[in-house]
Amino acid sequence: MKKRGLLIIISGFAGSGKGTLMKALLSKYDNFALSISATTRDKRPGEEDGKDYFFVSVEEFERLIKEDALLEYARYVSNYYGTPKKYVFDMLESGKDVILEIETEGALKVKAKYPDTVLIFVMPQSVEEIYKRLKKRGTESEEVIMKRMTKAGEEAKVIEKYDYILINDEIDECLVRMYETINGARNTIMRNKDQIERVNEEFEVFLKEEK
Repeated sequence: MKKRGLLIIISGFAGSGKGTLMKALLSKYDNFALSISATTRDKRPGEEDGKDYFFVSVEEFERLIKEDALLEYARYVSNYYGTPKKYVFDMLESGKDVILEIETEGALKVKAKYPDTVLIFVMPQSVEEIYKRLKKRGTESEEVIMKRMTKAGEEAKVIEKYDYILINDEIDECLVRMYETINGARNTIMRNKDQIERVNEEFEVFLKEEK
């Protein structure tokens, strides 16, 4: 019987490199699936339904909210974004480890509903490094960068609620640590209660037979 996969949430400051890490993890190891979000925004050129997003109407999305069919959701500007439970749970039951890349607020909501979720926070080695990486992009004004830094400061206050923290100083080394962290999470007591229960039942049977 295939063991149920892990639900893993990756969060991190802007410029932490979490997106690059996730792509590397998915390309190197075949037991991971990236969660696909549902959205009410229009499909952009080149995007595919069921691959980039599940594109749905506002009415359909609000029905999913009423039916509690989403792990988490939010509304940005005039569009909804959320994580459908069915896709995630189907992947988990197939034995795949499912990765969500979402912000801290959504991550903590999922953790509250599903305590077995593995929360990993990715960050550079210092605040100065965060700023340097955002500047290096060369795509945003100083005003936007400072808004991102303010947001990062807010996120820093909830890092202690995560299960693991990874310092992304060198991408290849961090990738190895991420993979090892996820594998280590499989061996916690909470995630192996069925195994513990089974071995206790076997001991009961064995000891009765030996009397």
